[in-house]
Amino acid sequence: MTTTAQPALARRLGLGDAVMIGVGSMVGAGVFAAFGPAAAAAGNLLLVSLGIAAIVAFCNATSSAQLAARYPTSGGTYFHGRAELGEWPGFLAGWCFVIGKTASCAAMALTVAAYLVPSTWQHPVAVAAVLALAAVNAFGVTRTARLAKILAGIVLAVLTVFAVTAWAADAPSPTGTSTSAGPVGVLQAAGLLFFAFAGYARIATMGEEVVEPRRTIPRAITVALGIALVTYLVVALTLLHVLPVDEIAGSTAPVADAAAALEGRSWLGVVVRFGAVCAALGSLLSLIAGVGRTSLAMAREGDLPAPLARVDERYRVPRTAEAVLAVVVSALVLVVDLQGVIGFSSFGVLLYYFVANASAWHQSEGRMYPRALQGLGMVLCAVLVVTLPWQSVAVGLVVLAVGVAGRVIARRV
Repeated sequence: MTTTAQPALARRLGLGDAVMIGVGSMVGAGVFAAFGPAAAAAGNLLLVSLGIAAIVAFCNATSSAQLAARYPTSGGTYFHGRAELGEWPGFLAGWCFVIGKTASCAAMALTVAAYLVPSTWQHPVAVAAVLALAAVNAFGVTRTARLAKILAGIVLAVLTVFAVTAWAADAPSPTGTSTSAGPVGVLQAAGLLFFAFAGYARIATMGEEVVEPRRTIPRAITVALGIALVTYLVVALTLLHVLPVDEIAGSTAPVADAAAALEGRSWLGVVVRFGAVCAALGSLLSLIAGVGRTSLAMAREGDLPAPLARVDERYRVPRTAEAVLAVVVSALVLVVDLQGVIGFSSFGVLLYYFVANASAWHQSEGRMYPRALQGLGMVLCAVLVVTLPWQSVAVGLVVLAVGVAGRVIARRV
């Protein structure tokens, strides 16, 4: 049974707010967390993997933009899948988003801690970061957008300083083992790098809070993706300019390691670590907002417990959903490692975008982009899912099955 008694969210986000939320989501996740495992899989073909990930992201972004312009409400592809394909595809999209992005929250919290404190303090600091940003989100979407703008601006400035300094300095000539990767390795790296691009979904999931959504959302998604893609390309080229591929592959903080490799630039390492913390905080902030709104939409339709549909009457935010998410992520960061949650997150998010592309393919009213893009997006999402590390796929399938079984049992009861 659909829950309809709760008040709606308030439309307070303009184009600039939406763009910076999307940029903050993508740049934080990708630059400081995904290049290491991607380089380990792709080797010298890292840029090829980045190009493939960008193509998949563009296909998915156009599908999300088209759907969000037609259905400007909370929930993103969960709502779009229900509207275009039926209840089960919508549920699968929503469940994949919630589990995948909950893992992303844990990845970003661990990244914050990894750049701030020694390993013995990382887990409590990660929990503190989650609870602090959940508190920010609880006091209204305008506060979320304001902090997202500040953090994204800092990150872009830091990465600009890093790239300019690295290319202007006498960087060491990268030497090391030349790593060759086959097609599976290149595709696996593309799947891991896709983790970095998925932030534009946050704009679509917050469609109920965007001013003039049919005009604003498509523009915001396109602009945010373009900024993120240019940023990733510049950083990837800079990393390859300074470090050999095998060092990037073995690093949990490749940008910081590249800064440390520049002689006479010790100050740059401090700047990069500060930027990494801001990037991960910005990504975590928008992730909490996005998962909270998708959980709200699913609870409204009875696919998650009804209390998650509560909207705070003063601040108009899904405070209960975000509080539950904060507790779950806080528990998760105590037992997981960074690389594992990146792969698991990519599994959930790629399946989510498979449903997004299928929904946009089926859409008849309000079409903005050719079906060929949506068909390509479906194919590439499926290919990247099956080439992810097998551990990520296995865990993802188990959690997906748990969600399906839970819905079946709940419907029968």
